[in-house]
Amino acid sequence: MARPARGRGWAGRGLGLLWTRLSQLGDRLELLADRERDQLPLWLPVGLILGISAWFWLPDRQSWIAFLLLAFAATLGFLAVAAQRRWGRALAIFSLAAALGCLNIWWKAERAAEPRLERPMLARFEGAIVSVQRLPAREAVRLVVRTSGAGLPPHVRVNVDEEDSTEALQPGSSVRIRAWLMPPAPAAVPGAYDFARAAWFQGIGATGRALDVAVTAPPASQGLAARIATWRQGLADHVRSRLEGGEGGIAAALATGDQGGIPEADAEAMRRSGLAHLLSVSGLHLTAVVGAVMLLTLKLLALSTLLASRFRLVLVAAGAGALAGIAYTLLTGAEVPTVRACIAAMLVLAGIAIGREALTLRLLAVGALVVLILWPETLVGPSFQLSFAAIMAIVALHEHPRIQKLLARRDEPVHSRAGRFLLALVLTGLAVELALTPIALFHFHRAGLYGALANIVAIPLTTFVVMPLEALALLLDLAGLGAPFWWLTGQALSLLLALAHAAANAPGAVAMLPTMPTPAFALIAGGGLWICLWRTGWRRWGLAPVAAGALLALTAPAPDLLVTGDGRHLALRASSGELAILRGRAGDYVRSLLAESSGEEAEFVELEHLGNAACSADLCAVDLSRGGRRWRILATRTREFIDIPPFARACAEADIVVSDRRLPRTCVPRWLKADREFLARTGGLAVTLGESPSVSTVASSEGRHPWASAR
Repeated sequence: MARPARGRGWAGRGLGLLWTRLSQLGDRLELLADRERDQLPLWLPVGLILGISAWFWLPDRQSWIAFLLLAFAATLGFLAVAAQRRWGRALAIFSLAAALGCLNIWWKAERAAEPRLERPMLARFEGAIVSVQRLPAREAVRLVVRTSGAGLPPHVRVNVDEEDSTEALQPGSSVRIRAWLMPPAPAAVPGAYDFARAAWFQGIGATGRALDVAVTAPPASQGLAARIATWRQGLADHVRSRLEGGEGGIAAALATGDQGGIPEADAEAMRRSGLAHLLSVSGLHLTAVVGAVMLLTLKLLALSTLLASRFRLVLVAAGAGALAGIAYTLLTGAEVPTVRACIAAMLVLAGIAIGREALTLRLLAVGALVVLILWPETLVGPSFQLSFAAIMAIVALHEHPRIQKLLARRDEPVHSRAGRFLLALVLTGLAVELALTPIALFHFHRAGLYGALANIVAIPLTTFVVMPLEALALLLDLAGLGAPFWWLTGQALSLLLALAHAAANAPGAVAMLPTMPTPAFALIAGGGLWICLWRTGWRRWGLAPVAAGALLALTAPAPDLLVTGDGRHLALRASSGELAILRGRAGDYVRSLLAESSGEEAEFVELEHLGNAACSADLCAVDLSRGGRRWRILATRTREFIDIPPFARACAEADIVVSDRRLPRTCVPRWLKADREFLARTGGLAVTLGESPSVSTVASSEGRHPWASAR
């Protein structure tokens, strides 16, 4: 770009000064880009992440188009201004990647469109089973059925009571089902899990519970995917038949990725203790499998002098490890963390085969690119985020020069070597916890505080004891000799569960946080990427957005009132600090959901038991003090007829009225009327009272995305 001509007077001097400053800035950026030239490719998947995240966060088509135009304009602008400079080309490619990420997820969402059930209904239908998942902990079997005939979505998901299921329920079987079906449920309250979004990309148009199920024909022929699913289910059933309870459920999860057999108490302990990542098959498990197969193959082949002299045994062992990794990935359901780990493992093995050193962060970037291109919707799920964040934190930590120098092997006594190994485990655990805690708080509103310490024992125990013992037990079962190894596996898993329960039940084991604002999470994630992906001193600038995001998350007010989308359940924070729930018969799932969204672990009291509550069989009214004023909340408790004149007076005296029925026009509260008609448009509510009261809705977070079109 040509230098602007010198003008006269203050305007000319101003333009000259501006040009000088811009040139200096360009030179500094070029110097930084040159120093970080090996790291620049790592930002390509981050560009895709930005585009995909923008599509999910922005509300509607107009906003998506505006983002695309801005990204393409930035691409052309950087090329026009600095195409000859490294930083200009890098920013142009980053902007283009953001645009392509947004386009990819938009195309994927439109391509996934299938009819959905509009309202709950009792249905009788026939179809073919697509997949079967046994859930022993819930005493149920989950079926995905491809329906035949008109009037229903092409794919529905139904749960069958375990006592009503038979071995004939297999992929490919034809079935006749009578079931109560419902549309895929949106988030019950703002910040809760949005099953409607997940179901949209899975092609599931309805969910429900089967009342009657009958197999009308066995599977005629199974495709490869169906056969793998059958083998996977058979292996999970076999493992659970050898080990009972939580030990059997975890063993089945390690072997097949099926977590349906883990009792809820044990699953909760694993989450609270920061060990839940061990249950999701990912890089840790696949590395153990590939490494073990490679080592075993290499040692066995090396026993033959003839083979060792004629063949590159490392190449053969790498091939065996690759086959084992691919087989394990398919057998465990090819979930996103496993696919990412498998891609990275294949690249590592390819590097070994051609004699090149693997660049771990680049391997992670390649794995992320593949996943984001093929399954962009997984970005917003906790599985993708937890898996990639953990691996990125580990790699970034161990690539730091000071850490490498500290942990490098050296000639030293055994106890010093053991201490250095223990230090490596502690530092790795701390890095993983720092990376995973914001993600856990954003998705689950809780995070285990003792995870780093628990993982010091749990990771080696799982990798070097449990998985090898389970593999030996499965292998020896072919000859009927696996019982002793199953016993040893059970003892090791009992130790793992004891550790999880001890860490989960320790005082202050869990940090709770109400729904984290999305901008806070974005700041923390962006700052974390900045710290991990750069190598020079300016990586420290990433601490600023991390600190800002953490401050925003910690200062976000907890909601004073939560209302589920159907209006049946209400939770509020009383003036005394207690959490109260409208319906005492609410189930554990509803209680847990409302408590987590409130950022509390405390037990609920029934609303009618609050000292300042006035309740009848039909209505409940309670007063709250917030922001120097009194707020009166009125809620209906039944569907029985209520006399209109007294009800109208009660509404007029209330600031907020909540009901799961359509209220008459004579009900006019002072501030908010959240009845069935209102909630049908907004979904669940999170209300913050005080000097500046506000209402967050599920509909505002859904925007006009395809899965929200029914609202």
